[in-house]
Amino acid sequence: MLDRTPPDPNVDAREDPSQVTDVAARGARGWRRSRPMRWLRRAGQFFFTLSFSSLTRRIVSLNLAGLIALVASILYLSQFRAGLIDARAQSLLVQAEIIAGAIAASATVETNTITIDPDRLLDLKPGESYGPADEYAVLDFPINPERVAPVLRRLISPTKTRARIYDRDGVLILDSRSLYGRGDVLRFELPPPTNEKPGLVERTTIAIRTWLNRGDLPLYRELGPENGNGYGEVAQSLKGQKSSMVRINDRGEVIVSVAVPVQRFRAVHGALMLSTQGDDIDQMVTAERLAILKVFGVAAAVMLVLSLLLASTIAGPVRRLADSAERVRRRIRTRVEIPDFTKRRDEIGHLSGALRDMTDALYNRIEAIERFAADVSHELKNPLTSLRSAVETLPLAKNANSRSRLLAVIEHDVKRLDRLISDISDASRLDAELQRQDVAPVDLRRLLTTLTLVANETRLGNNAAVDVRFEGAASDSFSVPGHDSRLGQVISNLLMNAQSFSSEGGKVGIVCRRRRGEIEIVVDDDGPGIRDDALEKIFERFYTDRPHQGFGQNSGLGLSISKQIVEAHGGRIWAENRAGPVDADGEATVAGARFVVRLPAT
Repeated sequence: MLDRTPPDPNVDAREDPSQVTDVAARGARGWRRSRPMRWLRRAGQFFFTLSFSSLTRRIVSLNLAGLIALVASILYLSQFRAGLIDARAQSLLVQAEIIAGAIAASATVETNTITIDPDRLLDLKPGESYGPADEYAVLDFPINPERVAPVLRRLISPTKTRARIYDRDGVLILDSRSLYGRGDVLRFELPPPTNEKPGLVERTTIAIRTWLNRGDLPLYRELGPENGNGYGEVAQSLKGQKSSMVRINDRGEVIVSVAVPVQRFRAVHGALMLSTQGDDIDQMVTAERLAILKVFGVAAAVMLVLSLLLASTIAGPVRRLADSAERVRRRIRTRVEIPDFTKRRDEIGHLSGALRDMTDALYNRIEAIERFAADVSHELKNPLTSLRSAVETLPLAKNANSRSRLLAVIEHDVKRLDRLISDISDASRLDAELQRQDVAPVDLRRLLTTLTLVANETRLGNNAAVDVRFEGAASDSFSVPGHDSRLGQVISNLLMNAQSFSSEGGKVGIVCRRRRGEIEIVVDDDGPGIRDDALEKIFERFYTDRPHQGFGQNSGLGLSISKQIVEAHGGRIWAENRAGPVDADGEATVAGARFVVRLPAT
C-alpha cells in the first residue's frame, strides 16, 4: 500500500531526525542561556524604575554624600601623612647626625700620611715627643671635599636622600646629586626641544595633589650654591642647632629636609642638609590614599545597593499606597482595596493601616449616606403620596364632612412631613456637629438629675413618673468624655420612649452605676416590652412599632439617632426585656422594656 500523505512544506525533505534533535538541543541550551539575561534585564528595569523615584534619589544621594565627605576629610586630614612626615624627619635627623659625625672625623684625621715639621724637631728637648702644640689646635680645619665625598657617597647611596654640605659661610661644598664614583656613567637630562605645557590630566593631578598636601606648608625653591643661609634649617645648624622643615614643591610633592651642624669639640665647621626626593613621601601617601579610595569604592557600591534596597522598601510601598489613594479618588463609587502592609510593624505599616481604616470609614460613610438618602426618599414619598391624593380628591368632595376629613388628612400629612424633615435634618447634622465640637468631661450625675426633674415636671407620655438612682459610693465619679447636649438628647429620647410605652400613671426608672472603666445607664419602663424579632430593628432608621398610636405619629429616627450618638462616643446601646413573674402556665412574663447604655469613663 502506497503512502499518499502529502509532505509537510515546513520540513525539508533532506532533513533527518538527528538534525531535528540537534536543533531542539541547541534551542534548549539557548533558552537556558537566556534565563540569566532575562533576570538581569528585570533587575535593570527594577533599579531603573527606582532611580526615577525622588525618595530613592534622596536616600542614595544623602548616603553617598556622607560617605564622600568622610573620605574627603580622611584624604585631606590624614593622620597617616602627618605621622609619616614626623617619622621621616626624625629618621633624617638621626641619619644626619651620624653622617655629620663621620664627615667631621674624616675631615680631621689622615690615616695614611704623617706630617713632620723639621723646625719643630730641632726645637725638641730631651724627653719630649713630637705632637700637636695643644689639643685644640685640630679644631680649625677645613672640610676637604675630596676626602668627604667618598664617605658621603657610601652613606647616602642606600638611603635615596639628597645631601648637601655647606661651609661656615653658607656656601655649598658638596651636593650628592653631583657625586660620582670611579667607573660611574654620568647622565644629564637635557630639556625637551619644545617646552610644552603639561597636559590636562597632569595639571589636574598636580592641582589635586597640591590642594591635598599644601595646607600651610611653604613652597620649596632651589637656591644657588652661594645662598645656603636662605634655607632656615641651614642657618639654624650653622649656629649649632638641629633643625627640620617641611615644604612643598611646584608639583605638589612634599619635601622634608633637616640640617645638623658639622662640628668637633663644639666648634661648628659647616652644616649638613638632608632632604627627601620629591616623590618619596608622596608615593607612600598616594599608596595609602589609593587604599582608602579602594575601600571607598567598595563601601560606595555596598551603600548604593543597600540604599536602593532601603528605598525599595520605602518608596515602593509608598508609591503603591499613593496609587491606591488616587484610584480611590477616581473610583469613589466602587471599593478599591488599599495594599495591606500592616505586618511590617513600622511607619509604612502604620500608614497602610491608617489608610485602610480611613478608606473603609469613607466607604461606610458613603454607603450610609446612600442608604440614608434612599430611606429618606422612601419615607417622604408616603406622606407626599397621601397628601397628593387628598389634594386631588378635595375638589371632588360633595359635602362638608368629606372635605373636613380630607383636610384632616392633609394636616396630618403636613405635620408628618414637618416632623420627618426636622428629624432628618437633625440626623444629617449629627456627624458634622460631633466632629466639630470639642470633647469635654460630662457629669452624668448632674445631667441625669436635671433631665429627671424636667421629665417629672412635664409628665409627657401617659403621665409616667421618672425616678433616678446612682449605685456606688457617694465619691464615685460618673464622668464621661463627650458632648453634654448630645448625651442629653440620648437620655431624653430614651425617657420619652419609655414614658410613651408605660401604662397610665406608671413609673420609669433610671439606674446609673460604674462598671470598671465604663459608666452604665439603664432605663426601665413597665410597658408591654419589645418583640424578640424587633430587639435589633428598633435601632434602624424609620422603624417604628407602636400599635397603640396612630400611623405617622412617630418618625422612627429617635432610637437610630441615639445609637449613632452613643457609638460616636465609643459606647454601646442595646435593648432587652425585663423578666416578670411566672404566670399560671409556668412561663416567664415581660415586666417591661429595658435600654442599656454603656459609655467609657474618664
